[in-house]
Amino acid sequence: MPKRSAGLLLYRRRDEAVEVFLVHPGGPFWAKKDLGAWSIPKGEYGEDEDPVSPAQREFEEENGSAAPADPKPLGELKPAGGKVVLAWAAEGDCDPEKLLSNQCQIEWPPRSGRMIDIPEVDRAAWFSLEDAREHILKSQQPFLDRLVALRLNAEEKPR
Repeated sequence: MPKRSAGLLLYRRRDEAVEVFLVHPGGPFWAKKDLGAWSIPKGEYGEDEDPVSPAQREFEEENGSAAPADPKPLGELKPAGGKVVLAWAAEGDCDPEKLLSNQCQIEWPPRSGRMIDIPEVDRAAWFSLEDAREHILKSQQPFLDRLVALRLNAEEKPR
């Protein structure tokens, strides 16, 4: 069974435009990468877990802010690496300057046997949808399209 990951795409409205909250992975491999390196806050979960709970938990662990309640499903993606990624969207706000990521261990340099501690994410930021398309991992770009479709469908419904 492939590894499964769950994440939360936070969005907000600013000056009648939508912005999304993305995180940049920590560690030496990603240190000098920017365009095409950012991600929605996400992480792996167990087979016995309802994936929306790990999506909210990972959001909180990776940026130190509480996850919004009542997220809306954005479906799943199957990137080339084989991991299945499920995502939800939620409207909310948080301050990227207050980033408080948890730590993890990686082997660095690869195959060296040397383990180092790194932050799961080293920075976070709000992006316009246009800028987010350039910064987010290519494999996660469809989540941006699904967010736009979700918001448009919600706005078309009568109040």
